[in-house]
Amino acid sequence: MPFARNQWYVAAYGEDIGDALFGRTICGEPILFYRTADGRVVGMADRCVHRRYPLSAGSRVGDRIVCGYHGFTYDPDGSCVAVPGQSRVPRTARVLSYPVVEQDSLIWVWIGDAAAADTAAIPRAPWLDSPDYTTVRGMEPLAARYELLVDNLMDLSHETYLHAGYIGTPEVAQTPITTETDEDAGVVYARRRMKDVECPPFYANSTGIKGRIDRWQDIEYRPPCLYLLHSRIAPTGLEPGPDGDDSAANHAEIVYAITPETEHSTFDFWMVARDFARDDEEVSAFLAESNRTVVLQDVTALNLLEQAIAAEPEGYQELSINIDTGGLAARRMLHRLIEQS
Repeated sequence: MPFARNQWYVAAYGEDIGDALFGRTICGEPILFYRTADGRVVGMADRCVHRRYPLSAGSRVGDRIVCGYHGFTYDPDGSCVAVPGQSRVPRTARVLSYPVVEQDSLIWVWIGDAAAADTAAIPRAPWLDSPDYTTVRGMEPLAARYELLVDNLMDLSHETYLHAGYIGTPEVAQTPITTETDEDAGVVYARRRMKDVECPPFYANSTGIKGRIDRWQDIEYRPPCLYLLHSRIAPTGLEPGPDGDDSAANHAEIVYAITPETEHSTFDFWMVARDFARDDEEVSAFLAESNRTVVLQDVTALNLLEQAIAAEPEGYQELSINIDTGGLAARRMLHRLIEQS
């Protein structure tokens, strides 16, 4: 599947980008990122106009980038300001500059027509740098197409089988989901509400809840890149108050940025923000290790699935059932974005 262009994608975490030159391929486009002296993140094509040498393998002098092959020198806006052996800089000597925004501790890059970039369209994940939440995070590369990760995250029934002993319990697969789409806003919602169910180790060991729980999984997918799982964990029978106050429950905002690298590789950014045990470093370490384990289980499964798809005969038809409604809605919305690109 081609990529949806004229879209924002997560390129990195804010802490990933500093003075050093940072190269990353997004939607098949090699991009160089770095911070200028005033702290602004720059994105430019990671390819010198002269002989295509990666600029990320060069060096910087102040805020300028010097190609490590022949010394072509670029300003942060991508314009070439010096070439070797001559005083005149060719008029066409410039590299593509990408709109970049740092928001909610994430570095967003616009892939497509720079003139169409609308910063107001960047989806929000405000918990990630909120003082009311504590966040652990990581990133795992995936040797599979990004659509497989979308499918995986939209159908959490796989937790029962793939993530047993961590996040999965029998009730996840047994509980139906409800799916809604907001075409105007470009959002797919999938909800699973479970009452009086087993508390998986992921939450039992972090919240301290003993016994049965009411567990909510409210998915909000904003194609193409951002996936939000609003997870509510509370002792069985503890409901939000009549005024909507739910401060007695535990909440985890689980965020994935699904960023295609190439047609068959993906950056799987994962974040877990919580409003409980916020100052407990042991809980942070436990959640970081446990969620990375869960993500790596997905990575192993999706890498195998990518290999299986590559080997299957042309025209093979998969089977979809009721649990796939969220994933199928996400596919349709993605397809529309690609067609509009």
